[in-house]
Amino acid sequence: MSDPATNAVHGALDELIALAAFAQGSSLSRTRRSAALQAGTSSSRWRGRGVDFRESRIYQPGDEIRHMDWRVTARTGKPHTKLFEEEREQALLLAVDLNPSMHFGTRARFKSVQAARAAALIAWLASRGGDRVGALAFGGGISGEVRPAGGRRGVLRVLRALRDWDHARDLSQVEPLSRALARARHLLRPGMRLVILSDGFCADTPNPLPQLVARHDVVVVLLRDALELAAPPPGRYALHLGNTRRLVDFGDVRVRRAWSDRFANSRARLLGQCRQLAIRVVELDTDAELRRALAPLLARARPSAVVA
Repeated sequence: MSDPATNAVHGALDELIALAAFAQGSSLSRTRRSAALQAGTSSSRWRGRGVDFRESRIYQPGDEIRHMDWRVTARTGKPHTKLFEEEREQALLLAVDLNPSMHFGTRARFKSVQAARAAALIAWLASRGGDRVGALAFGGGISGEVRPAGGRRGVLRVLRALRDWDHARDLSQVEPLSRALARARHLLRPGMRLVILSDGFCADTPNPLPQLVARHDVVVVLLRDALELAAPPPGRYALHLGNTRRLVDFGDVRVRRAWSDRFANSRARLLGQCRQLAIRVVELDTDAELRRALAPLLARARPSAVVA
């Protein structure tokens, strides 16, 4: 049995697996994309593996002759061509932030552990909905990737990777979000969803978020700790970052104000871009109950199946 104190600092595989029980009766909801986005990204006239007939329309120069709809052409007396819609891949990619700022927490567990727990629950929910699940890690010197796979086996591959990445990271290595999203673009296929789990401190601009939002359903799970939202009661506190120890006097009003402002400013860049691009943001505290906190992402399957 894993040690609860250790689990607060490093994620435990057995806990991530146990979260499968919380996925009973729910699935991940999908964002209703605007008509403009759908017109540009949800249909295609290219014939390939896994396509469905969508409609016929008047022939236009450049349309392939082999896609001519001869029945409609004969009926209307005007040349028509068939349009096909690509089979969109039902898969989910989890992008998990392992930068040094995530290795922090004063309530229940570190942000990195809560991110792993949230990623695990989302993976189980996606799998229950028939989606394949993959993951990538960024920051902390980790650049691991798990390509999307289906079923319980696919989820377990992701959970083992989350556990291994958390234990292997280097707290001196920082990776900006832009680089992580550039890597994600190589893994994403049309129709896949992207969930970014981060505290936002690594956000930088420019980054590929606008391009990703144009082609995918993107969600941000923003990790927070209570001490980042408000300074502790007045007093002198010893803070540790890696091997560095520093005494901070929170009795100084200026220190208290600067403390809260610094954390708020660190998240502002990512939050501002999410608002601009209409990306869903779910704020997740380190001591939050996962099922309740992630409720905006869930679609209830049946009323009697809700887990409290």
